[in-house]
Amino acid sequence: MLSELLLPLPRQVRTHEWMLRLAEAIEHWRERSVGRARLGQLDERLLKDIGLSRADAWWEAGKPFWRA
Repeated sequence: MLSELLLPLPRQVRTHEWMLRLAEAIEHWRERSVGRARLGQLDERLLKDIGLSRADAWWEAGKPFWRA
C-alpha cells in the first residue's frame, strides 16, 4: 500500500495538479488586485477605521498583483 503511494504520479495526474495550482494562483492574484484597487478608493473615514493613512493605502494599492 505505501509503496503504491511512493510511485511517481502518471504524467496526466501531475499535469492536472499543476493546472489546478496555477488556477489557484491566478485567482489569488486577481483577488489581491481587486482588493488593492478597492483599498485605493476608500475615503479618509474608512481608512482611519482600519488604521491606515492615505499614504499607506496608496502604497499598497500601487503594488503589483504578484507582490505580497
